Amino acid sequence: MGERDGGVSLAALLGAFSLATDLGLGQPMEHVLRSWWIASRLGERVGLDDSERADFYYTAVLSWVGCVADAPEVSAWFGDDIAFRADSFGVDFAGLPAMAFMVRHAGAGGSAWQRLRLATTLVATGATDVEHGLASHCVSTAMMADRLGLSAGVRDGLRQFFCRWDGSGVPDGVGGDRIARSMRLFHLADVVEVFHRTAGVDAAVEVARARRGSKFDPVIVDVFCAAAPEVLAGLTDDLDLGGLVADDPLLATPLADDRLDEALEVVADFTDLRSTFRAGHSRGVARLAGDAASGAGLPDGDVLAVRRAGLLHDVGLHGVPGSILDKPGPLTPTESERVRAHSYYTERTLARLPGLSRAAEIASLAHERLDGSGYHRGLTGAALPMTGRVLAAADAFQAMIEPRAHRPALSVKEATAALRREVGAGRLAADAVDAVLSATGVAPPRRRSGPAGLTPREVEVLVLIARGALTKQVARELGITQKTAGTHIERIYAKTGISTRSGAALVAVQHGLIGASG
Repeated sequence: MGERDGGVSLAALLGAFSLATDLGLGQPMEHVLRSWWIASRLGERVGLDDSERADFYYTAVLSWVGCVADAPEVSAWFGDDIAFRADSFGVDFAGLPAMAFMVRHAGAGGSAWQRLRLATTLVATGATDVEHGLASHCVSTAMMADRLGLSAGVRDGLRQFFCRWDGSGVPDGVGGDRIARSMRLFHLADVVEVFHRTAGVDAAVEVARARRGSKFDPVIVDVFCAAAPEVLAGLTDDLDLGGLVADDPLLATPLADDRLDEALEVVADFTDLRSTFRAGHSRGVARLAGDAASGAGLPDGDVLAVRRAGLLHDVGLHGVPGSILDKPGPLTPTESERVRAHSYYTERTLARLPGLSRAAEIASLAHERLDGSGYHRGLTGAALPMTGRVLAAADAFQAMIEPRAHRPALSVKEATAALRREVGAGRLAADAVDAVLSATGVAPPRRRSGPAGLTPREVEVLVLIARGALTKQVARELGITQKTAGTHIERIYAKTGISTRSGAALVAVQHGLIGASG
């Protein structure tokens, strides 16, 4: 592959990924792109020049990506993280209003006792854990920008997503002109888009004025309010935002094939962060499905498409709350339907990428079954191509050998037997399952040293904390004292430069410590 044109630009890929991010915010698809468009129009009025335009686009479409990384933590505090974020647009999120908002949402969906306990803890601690989560969001997003090869300006701007003009945001004290202009523009546009879409121009102007000098840059607010009807007039339902990106010479350069695959891996890694149990899942599925497709004798083009589909097949999970994905007990019928809808969201998100149409089509088939019991279309038999059958079998096997909130990981032997039972029940195809099981091979030998000089024991600890284990759980799992476990964690953080669960997950996935079959 190498330098061959992959047919997809980085801007288009991230624009499509932003549609999935919208789902995680509880907003309609294109919220982030519409916010970028508003901010761009304002940028023209405050002197944003062409040299800044590309960086500004990437800052905008990646700004909310970090909400994926802290979804499990937000869910632990507030239940449905998507509902929490959707409601948060109506609050100037600082001081007493923010605390009151968090207390009202604490433990949502739980018992009265759980809600009281979490609300009391929030007040007693000053919501320091939530503040740490906001910082984690920004660090994770900046990590994504770095892996995608974006500029230092983009990375620095993304680190300021939760800053406020008055300096009361995260990190504390960073405000005013110290906040990148691109982020100040997006701060306003992100909120204004919601109010304009739901209540019109007057409501958009009103919220801008209400947060002038606290969240928003007063100069940008004044420019917006003076020209709001004109700025927002073009924001119609038929505005082709994807076309605007495709036609922009600064954004339209296609990625070479190898760079496209690297970018798809980044998207996959961040998608999997939505659940503490799924880190590395998409990479594992992609590797296994690609090997199985090759072993089954499929053409090279199909093998590539299946592997890419494995990386993308769970993008729609951004529309499923973390409280459902990590629920330890049975799902209710309503919760099950939200999970089943995620393959539809995957299809909708990837439809924006003609250059990945083959992979997108296969990705949407990951949860279909031969007997029609799968989702989201309920396809049967001959309607499922071999590519989709292989992906479905690979996804099922990979999920089985990974832990989930409601069960421990199955052994390879147990997963093999379970896959065979699915064949016997008529849900998975025998030839696809045979190809997947042939591709699993023998488990690789335990690595003797890890990334950043981690010892074998530290690698074990890294994998556990990447899966969401706390210090006491690490100690129990490895049969060591809690103090020893804490020392290992401190050394891991010092060696790798990370300090959060999501950061640990990204390091583990990048270095192949999780996500591999076998």
